[in-house]
Parts: sequence; C-alpha cells; structure tokens
Amino acid sequence: MNTDTDTEAILRDVLDRWRAGVDAHRPQQVAALFTEDAIFQGLRPYSVGRPGVAAYYDSQPAGLTAAYRIVESRALADDLVLGYLAVDFSFTDRPTLHVHLGVLVKRTEEGWRIAHYQVSRLD
Repeated sequence: MNTDTDTEAILRDVLDRWRAGVDAHRPQQVAALFTEDAIFQGLRPYSVGRPGVAAYYDSQPAGLTAAYRIVESRALADDLVLGYLAVDFSFTDRPTLHVHLGVLVKRTEEGWRIAHYQVSRLD
C-alpha cells in the first residue's frame, strides 16, 4: 500500500458496504463489517464487539441513511488504515445530523474490517 488512492480505495470498499447496510436498516450486515473485538463509539456509550454494533444500528429509526466523504486517510501499517470522514446521517422526520467519524480498518482473515469507530459532533 503506497498511496492515498490505495488507502481511500480500502476505506471506500468497507464504508460503501457499511452505508448500504445502514441505509437498508440491516444491523447484522453492518456488524459483520467490524472485527469481533471492535471498539464502537456512536453518539451513545461505547460497546466492544459485533453484538454492540448490531444493537446500536437496530435501535436506529427506519429511513436513516448515511452519506460520507473521506477527509483524510493514512496507511499506518500494511494491514491497518486510518480514516477521518465527514458523515451526514439523514432521517425522515428530523434534520440531518452532521458528524465526523474516525475509523481504523484492519485486514483480517475475513477481509478488511472496522476495528475502531468513533463519532464526534463538532458543533
């Protein structure tokens, strides 16, 4: 992995599947994109592991959609990519929520998976 293009391609592959699962309200599909021991911090208390990720997305309202833009990306090692993103979560019944998202994506036997996910509101 040598370029920003490589790191962005890795992030897009994982995050496009994450977005598809969020948009379709498929929490188990979203959780499968995380490592078994992923640290997950949405806008509520954190959890560790796929069950917490699935529960978080299962509790989200139907009609929630996500749009993201990669702001920065870095290869930290051959099997670890850091991403910093701007994300808009849109709802059917309230204003869009603008957040920033930091992710660490790790190469595993299952492919690239999210090992750390942290959302921040910078209002």
